[in-house]
Amino acid sequence: QVQLVESGGGLVQAGGSLRLSCAASGRLFNINTMGWYRQARGKQRELVAAITKGGSTSYADSIMGRFTISRDNAKNTMYLQINSLKSEDTAVYYCNAKTYDATQYWGQGTQVTVSS
Repeated sequence: QVQLVESGGGLVQAGGSLRLSCAASGRLFNINTMGWYRQARGKQRELVAAITKGGSTSYADSIMGRFTISRDNAKNTMYLQINSLKSEDTAVYYCNAKTYDATQYWGQGTQVTVSS
């Protein structure tokens, strides 16, 4: 089992920045890819960024250039730096981990609210 705990969400003004963290614990040796998803009210959950164990990253087109995903394998923590926040970034942000056998784990989510 893998446990994921997000932190760092909050209320921020448009144009501001936030850094989300996802602390992972448990059986981590089998994790390949970790990612950040978000779900706005009334919308489907969407992938915003992902990072492999080797450090390769990918991003959704909608956030390219504003979000940066990173991971510190020594601390078992993943981060999402969000800059130039927009009102449409308001959502619950979830941490996700995928193992080599395609098992997925989710955190409880952290709310990001952007005020205009």
